Amino acid sequence: MSPGIGYQPILWRIPIPNIEQQGIVVPRCDSSQATSETILVAEDDPIFRKLLQSRLQKWGYRVTAVKDGGEAWELLRKPETPDLLILDWMMPGIDGIELCRRIREKQRDRYQYILLLTGKDDKEDIVKGLNAGADDYLTKPFDIGELGARLRAGKRILSLQQELIQAREDLRFQATHDSLTGLWSRGASFDLLASELQRGIRAHAATGILMIDLDHFKNVNDTYGHLTGDAVLREASRRIGQAVRSYDFVGRYGGEEFLAILSKCTTDDLRSVAERVRCAVAESPISTSAGSIDMTVSIGGVVSAQGVPDLELLSAADSALYDAKRSGRNRVVVGS
Repeated sequence: MSPGIGYQPILWRIPIPNIEQQGIVVPRCDSSQATSETILVAEDDPIFRKLLQSRLQKWGYRVTAVKDGGEAWELLRKPETPDLLILDWMMPGIDGIELCRRIREKQRDRYQYILLLTGKDDKEDIVKGLNAGADDYLTKPFDIGELGARLRAGKRILSLQQELIQAREDLRFQATHDSLTGLWSRGASFDLLASELQRGIRAHAATGILMIDLDHFKNVNDTYGHLTGDAVLREASRRIGQAVRSYDFVGRYGGEEFLAILSKCTTDDLRSVAERVRCAVAESPISTSAGSIDMTVSIGGVVSAQGVPDLELLSAADSALYDAKRSGRNRVVVGS
């Protein structure tokens, strides 16, 4: 029998699956394999709180311990809070049941796993605690080994949540960004342009548009191959992204062409940003595995007029871009 915090027989158990047989490796809560999770412990009994905090720290947890529900709720209202919570049922002010309800009612992107501790052991109390939002339940005094097992179960659920969140973010990024350059995709760029034009109308501010095209890029692919061409595209896009203002948007319009959307932009702002982009690409050769390659860009820009549709603005910027190319490339032309 493992040592306990005031051990007595447990009234009910949740079976812990044999995860090793499933080929899943989960960090264990023991002193030989420390974990990085943070746990919030809300417990009004100072001796029990200290014992619990000491045990959790030996298992490798970072522990935030508070003496009542009021302190716990203040912490839980902050943007960054632990995902693993151990709450005592009976506390002055806000008790564990009320805390569970508030946590579940609070809108939050991440799920928080709640283990409720109490001296109550009636079935009705267990049901009440779970209905209030607790995920698991331990009756005091309890077996310390079972506490560790239940925390590992909570960690598995939180790990699955993290994997789902990461998968969702990856899909969201893939849906809105160009896979080669990491810039906004063509479709997302159109959406951002429409949004910025509407914002400009409300704020009585103009929006700038830059069409940016790499000069003679076909020669790079034909001479060095497409892998080198991809490297040139990635570096050029990085330089373009760094040259615009921090609140502007840059997307890959197609092939070697880019679209920059400049918020609250005057004609002077447009010329200044466009010239900065041109210099950023042309100032030094791009290093690739095939050697250093000189690259320049031609840029056409327009500033939006009130009520002009986005497609007309794109067409005007495109016309200015072709004027820049016809004029000798490596230059900026701003249309009217």
